[in-house]
Amino acid sequence: MGLNDDEIERYARHLVLPEIGGPGQAKLKRASVLVIGAGGLGAPLIQYLAAAGVGMIGIVDDDHVSLSNLQRQTIFSSADTGANKAVAAAGFVKRLNPHVAVEEHVTRIDAHNARAMIAFYDVVADGSDNFETRYAVSDACFHEKKPLVTAALGRFDGSLTTLRPHEKGADGTPNPTYRCLFPDPPPPGMIPTCAEVGVLGALAGTMGSLMALEVIRAITGFGEPLVGKFLLVDALTMRFDMMRYGWDPANPLNGTALARG
Repeated sequence: MGLNDDEIERYARHLVLPEIGGPGQAKLKRASVLVIGAGGLGAPLIQYLAAAGVGMIGIVDDDHVSLSNLQRQTIFSSADTGANKAVAAAGFVKRLNPHVAVEEHVTRIDAHNARAMIAFYDVVADGSDNFETRYAVSDACFHEKKPLVTAALGRFDGSLTTLRPHEKGADGTPNPTYRCLFPDPPPPGMIPTCAEVGVLGALAGTMGSLMALEVIRAITGFGEPLVGKFLLVDALTMRFDMMRYGWDPANPLNGTALARG
């Protein structure tokens, strides 16, 4: 699948990067990415995936654009208020880059439909705002053998990691699952919503852009992915910290108890 003259000019700054170049850009063009949520994280993620030339972007969201979203979800405008986010985000992608195909999934992803939806994409990026969805998506990605980039936002903080638990590390140990990092969800009501405590709009843009970096890395193979590494961003002190985490043999997906069963 080659690039036409318009694409060569559009992606010229990628093409001159030795780590991406023509082969990497061709991989992006052939790739399909499923984005879970077109909100604070998903909006900048979708923008940069479309600009990068990812061939197919699927967008899952059953919510509607509200005026309070526009402080951080910058792919939407005042005219989109009331529109479904997946539909409005798809319209943005089409206007930004006509070389990118887009699929709208106006639904909520859960444990019942996650595997069927994820199966048709190469990479999954989860920008959802609740643990129920994150567990459902990460479990489905494990079973469907899909790399997953997942992030979360707080008031002035964010986190990011990449999961490939269907693969093994260089030492032969399985890569960790999401359940190795978070074995159990927090009690209901313990984590307040952004509507209750607020969120810094520019931080959403930063974390969504970092998600896009990890997705592009997963497709093209440049650099080192955040597998087994948990990136923590503190916007109050402008600190970036890295926490390493490993495979937990007790996890229910690729743990030793499952192997014995």
